[in-house]
Amino acid sequence: MSKLDAAVEKRILEAVDAGFEAQVGFLQDLIRKPSLRGQEQTAQDFLFDAYRARGYALDRWAIDLEAIRHHPGFSPATIDYEGAFNVVATHRPRQETGRSLILNGHVDVVPTGPEAMWSAPPFEPKREGDWLYGRGSGDMKAGLAANLYALDALRRLGWQPAGRVHLQSVVEEECTGNGALACLARGYQADAAIIPEPEDDKLVRANCGVLWFKVTVRGVPVHVREAGKGANAIEAAYRLIQALRDLEERWNARKGQHRHFEDQDHPINFNVGKIAGGDWASSVPAWCSFDARIAIYPGVRAADAAAEIESCLAEVARGDAFLANNPPQVEWNGFFAEGYVLEEGSEAEATLGRAHLTSYGRSLESFVTAGYLDARVFVLYQDTPCLVYGPYSENIHGFDERVSLASLKRVTGTIALFVAEWCGLEALEETA
Repeated sequence: MSKLDAAVEKRILEAVDAGFEAQVGFLQDLIRKPSLRGQEQTAQDFLFDAYRARGYALDRWAIDLEAIRHHPGFSPATIDYEGAFNVVATHRPRQETGRSLILNGHVDVVPTGPEAMWSAPPFEPKREGDWLYGRGSGDMKAGLAANLYALDALRRLGWQPAGRVHLQSVVEEECTGNGALACLARGYQADAAIIPEPEDDKLVRANCGVLWFKVTVRGVPVHVREAGKGANAIEAAYRLIQALRDLEERWNARKGQHRHFEDQDHPINFNVGKIAGGDWASSVPAWCSFDARIAIYPGVRAADAAAEIESCLAEVARGDAFLANNPPQVEWNGFFAEGYVLEEGSEAEATLGRAHLTSYGRSLESFVTAGYLDARVFVLYQDTPCLVYGPYSENIHGFDERVSLASLKRVTGTIALFVAEWCGLEALEETA
């Protein structure tokens, strides 16, 4: 499509500004829906109703694991998916003369941790100056609001995209990525995609993959007075964790072999997120389990990285008198996702660069991240340029998560400008 006229760009940004207070109110209402894993339905209902009120075609369905289980991008799941619903709203123009687009976002949020450690209740949004606080404010309900209100700004001017646009609100981004994968399996594709994750007003150039796994260790319980006759499962778990720390450093030492990660301080991060074990303070613990996460470089197969992890744990077990005959068990229980690189030079990126320059008054920067992103579904399995680009946020996954409202308004403006150029524009109603 042709580049936008400066007068049109100005009108679009003014329309975003005119609707921004309503957008903030919408975001506050969305934050109030505590869409933790397995509890996303009220937030999805809220979005469904908002899409319906605007006249979009609607599709809501429960994720069918059997439809994606054999896909190379599938991540193993250990919970019931009965209540895991995706919502997709579709705009179709009268005449599809423009390019198609997916505006994707995830509605699920991570647990809050002890709520007493927040300065305000995590699901009651608090606005202070430029900041809007609340779990999911940045990651990534602000992005979902930006997707919708960018289109609203065009409608306010009497325009709609001249290309097909899918608004996707998916679940499972924080644990498997199977929500976005289910959209692919259902047939949703487009010429480009945008995911407004909290990426500090920048474009993600490359992104690590992520593996989740659980390690279970057995021991021999005895009274602590004769501890030497038993086998302490918790202490054995510590040795396994240290071995995985060593593996983490070996993987980081390979960063020079991976484009875009050569200058990163520590691109591969291993984390023990949960640990439990034992039954009694005066008994040598008979069991211990820990849940862990580790990143992998783009281009590394998830199966190969998993095999290296299992080999690492097996090697430690062989050197332990008890574990040699009772090796730890490894369960892959979430992300089994590979990383991606967004290659430079696409027309979609050039369009985003122009839109960002107009909205921000400065050139678009790109960077690499070591956290999971659903963009891998588009880039690896659809060969679709996926632009992960979103507002400045702080403390995502931590206490007092917050998003910058000034940044959110600019991002919304960028998306509206992108849609106008990428998809083209047509009048909302035909005139005589």
